[in-house]
Amino acid sequence: MNLPTMKKTRALTSNKNNTRRGAAVAELAVCLPMFLLVLTATLDICGMFYVQQTLKISAYEGARVGIVPESESENVVFQCENLLDAQGVKGYSIVLDPPDPQTLTVGDYFTVTVEADYAQNAIAGSLYPGKLLTKSVTLRVE
Repeated sequence: MNLPTMKKTRALTSNKNNTRRGAAVAELAVCLPMFLLVLTATLDICGMFYVQQTLKISAYEGARVGIVPESESENVVFQCENLLDAQGVKGYSIVLDPPDPQTLTVGDYFTVTVEADYAQNAIAGSLYPGKLLTKSVTLRVE
């Protein structure tokens, strides 16, 4: 007489496991897209911070070259391009203010601005199409 009781218990246990498996699949279907969205956004934002930091370093090093006496604009642009190319930044532009650092005298300020389109430098697709990243550094001639 115990045999039919055991069969019923097994049938109930098996049915519970199937229900739980269905719940796990439903949870995965809901959570996986959210997880992938958060992961993609995190990678995109970290990539943007990396490009911004590269632009800032390049502008700073260019400005340092520009405040040296007898420095030429070609030297400043070369320094910036060298750093940007080494880091793989694409689609950048460099603006000097004033355009010719040889006109600077002690106490004047020299500004280097570096811009780059983020979409061209994104790791894997960008959530920010058309975003232009800009960093400027101003140093005083001493």
